[in-house]
Amino acid sequence: MDVTHIIEGLNDAQREAVTAPPGSTLILAGAGSGKTRVLVHRIAWLIQVEGLSPWSILAVTFTNKAAREMKHRIEALLGQPVGGMWVGTFHGLAHRLLRAHWQEAGLPQGFQILDSDDQFRLVKRIIREMNLDDSKWPPRQVQWFINQQKDEGLRADHLDHGGDPYQRQMIAIYREYEAACQRAGVVDFAELLLRAHELWRDRPDILQHYQERFGAILVDEFQDTNSIQYAWLRLLAGSRNNLFVVGDDDQSIYGWRGARVENIQDFQAHYPDTRIVRLEQNYRSSGNILSAANAVIANNPTRLGKQLWTDDGEGEPIRVYGAFNEVDEARFVIDRIREAIDHGMARAEMAILYRTTAQSRLFEEALIQQAIPYRVYGGLKFFERAEIKDALAYLRLTANPHDDPSFERAVNQPPRGIGAKTLEAIRLHARDFSCSLWQASEDLLRGGRMTARAGGALRGFIELIGEATAEAQGLDLAEQVEVALHRARLREHLQKSRDGKGQDRIENLDELINAARQFDYQGEQEDLSQLDAFLAHAALEAGDTQAEAYEDSVQLMTLHSAKGLEFPLVFIGGMEEGLFPHSMSAEDPQRLEEERRLCYVGMTRAMRQLYLCHAESRRLHGSETYPLPSRFLREIPAGVVQEVRARPQVSRPYTPAAGSLGAAREMTGFELGQRVEHPKFGAGVVLNAEGQGSGARVQVNFEAVGAKWLVVAYANLSPA
Repeated sequence: MDVTHIIEGLNDAQREAVTAPPGSTLILAGAGSGKTRVLVHRIAWLIQVEGLSPWSILAVTFTNKAAREMKHRIEALLGQPVGGMWVGTFHGLAHRLLRAHWQEAGLPQGFQILDSDDQFRLVKRIIREMNLDDSKWPPRQVQWFINQQKDEGLRADHLDHGGDPYQRQMIAIYREYEAACQRAGVVDFAELLLRAHELWRDRPDILQHYQERFGAILVDEFQDTNSIQYAWLRLLAGSRNNLFVVGDDDQSIYGWRGARVENIQDFQAHYPDTRIVRLEQNYRSSGNILSAANAVIANNPTRLGKQLWTDDGEGEPIRVYGAFNEVDEARFVIDRIREAIDHGMARAEMAILYRTTAQSRLFEEALIQQAIPYRVYGGLKFFERAEIKDALAYLRLTANPHDDPSFERAVNQPPRGIGAKTLEAIRLHARDFSCSLWQASEDLLRGGRMTARAGGALRGFIELIGEATAEAQGLDLAEQVEVALHRARLREHLQKSRDGKGQDRIENLDELINAARQFDYQGEQEDLSQLDAFLAHAALEAGDTQAEAYEDSVQLMTLHSAKGLEFPLVFIGGMEEGLFPHSMSAEDPQRLEEERRLCYVGMTRAMRQLYLCHAESRRLHGSETYPLPSRFLREIPAGVVQEVRARPQVSRPYTPAAGSLGAAREMTGFELGQRVEHPKFGAGVVLNAEGQGSGARVQVNFEAVGAKWLVVAYANLSPA
């Protein structure tokens, strides 16, 4: 059999991964090493060489965009469609499974998916119904608690409060939330995975069917899996030893949202016969950038280990700029961007990365002053925009009127005279009789227990949904969307907007119709209507982490948002202790390791040029600080770094008299950068010195109290 088209162009390590014999396989794929290519060619190898049917392959990606791209590339490589192959995100695949086995999973056939915003609104409603003070029980915090428990595979009934009143109340809210979701026939994102895991755990017959079906299971971005995702995979794999996982423990940066780097680090312990292949040849960055990134990440003691390299040469040195303050830092970065633009570089080829979102403001101001177009990456995506979510709420109600979150969103949007008092009466009835808000509304109207005005407004809404549902029968999907928009009068409402954005929002509604018209419904779920499939698609896309394509503009983003992207020119700002690594992580070994992985990710986004910036002075949380340069800068080999000198016309935030380390020692007896101890303030580092004789002063940045100027003659400082 001629397999040239599958293995040609692959390097030795990629070829070893693609052609690996059956059995558990771990591919440690470094940044820019071609992991997507390996996955695509591996699937082609399984189909053409190992003789597997596409129907027997399951491939898990972390974004819907990646799933679509993978399927397209496989079909292009094989020259044939791969229908029947399951390719998708964990949530998408779990949704597909639950649609096929809704009865066995204890769900209504037409169950809907709550996105994060709808889940928040439901949590907020439950807190209110339980007569709790939402200042003491913040809905966002409760929402995070619920999702965290689900990610660990825990129901409310599994949790033990241990006598803790706070934990007892959180569990009680979680229990009420579960009941509300069950009544409304809705599931949140975390529930998709938990319910799918429970389905396989509790129904061995269904699990066996899928274990026999899927001869090969492939997983991308394995380092980002959480507890329930890995448990789901292990149940499906069983003892068949057919997991092929691709990931990079050095790029595990989402521990704060449940990802467990231990999943990839312990994989070989769970599957002792695992074959490990390291993809270390990088096709993105220059040699100097890789040398720096390798040196930084080597300081993490628990990593599995690999060494990125390239045959494209060393390239330009990494440039480190020590700014006087954050304003000077922003000026320096934007000046370099202006120079790059003047030399013909596209704006979209440049990115400014930072640890915290608050850092973006000064960069934005400097870009505006220079009239340079920019975009803050990770803004609201299409299906997350308010007007789109309003329209989808109406559509969901036509599919399932008992969907409580959609009822709450749509019932008075646009305003139709259904006030807070009316809604509270509906909620109380729903709670007392354990029914949906829709059923409660019908009960209250039938019993005549509402004022004429409130009853008329509520009846009008109920009739509106009924008429839209009836009118949509037999229409294609785009026409159904148009009917919902027309009945809801959302366009007329937006035309009255006075904030200047009404037309843009109306155009978004028009685009929703276009999205429905272009929606590719393949009918893989025979019992799922086209509308239900579209609504599920919208919810899953809203939960996706990939951003849309952007115009030619400088990209601003957090380091977390930068993962998976690459740019010829990259700036990383705020390379200072307390900011990066963040002060909340510096003293925790595990969190510090994740901060270092974040630095590694940021550095390896750069293809040709990388600038690392730090400031001697930075205003944080309303006060001036004098941070030390980040330890990550000190971990970079001197041979690959070029220090950029500040322009002389820029003034420092303070005016030191000491022009050198030697001058500072002569004046005060202490060197700049020397660690000292104070009887009251504790340990610190000398930042600056001025004056002579009895008037000599030093500025010390104390770990406990920050920066202070002290007169040397009276300070009683001693070397630490």
